[in-house]
Amino acid sequence: MVEVQPTIPQVLAAAVRNDPASPLLTFYDDASGDRTELSGATLDNWVSKTANLLVDGLGLGNGDTAAVHLPPHWQTAAILLGVWSAGLAAETGDTESADVLVTTPGQTSATKAPDRYATGLLPFAMPLRELPAGFADYVLEVRQHGDYFPGQPVAPDDKALNGRTHREVLAKAAETTIPAGARVLIDAAEHPDPVDWLLAPLVAGASIVLCANLDAAKIETRARSEKVSLVL
Repeated sequence: MVEVQPTIPQVLAAAVRNDPASPLLTFYDDASGDRTELSGATLDNWVSKTANLLVDGLGLGNGDTAAVHLPPHWQTAAILLGVWSAGLAAETGDTESADVLVTTPGQTSATKAPDRYATGLLPFAMPLRELPAGFADYVLEVRQHGDYFPGQPVAPDDKALNGRTHREVLAKAAETTIPAGARVLIDAAEHPDPVDWLLAPLVAGASIVLCANLDAAKIETRARSEKVSLVL
């Protein structure tokens, strides 16, 4: 039985503390050829920058909502974890009533959010060449903020994801069959829910090899080169 930490920020902190230098999330996109590897410490830096953007930059916190209208990606992981660290609730479907929106230029996201950010999810975290009207570039904006976040009060019964609390989301993530300490290759198209591709591995103490536009012919060699112990 996996012991579940009471909030998502505590799950992340435990994962980073366990091994800050080893890869925690490795992202592949077989359409673009992108490969990005983030250690626990590096992912935590992006999470902290995102949380600082939300709290110090926008004045948001507990009771506010961030619409994260993005596909599975390492930046999506950093944004979602930053949202939760800042004490906000995340919505991946309902963008209309959010306090802040993060999306890609190609997405149609109706929203009343006063603060709107776009990211191209480009290799090397490159900024967008053309920014949609009314949007700031997430990559450019987040880099202006510090890579240490002092923390925000987050309770197990605070809203976390699509109306569910931290307690409920983590209980669902703990139902996983991912072995403790595994290195798991995840097909993003088959597992688009962040509970499956992000939180379940973190709860299990696993490291993630997240693959977008996965070329099935590459699975065997990738699993071998990345020392994967489980393919999902």
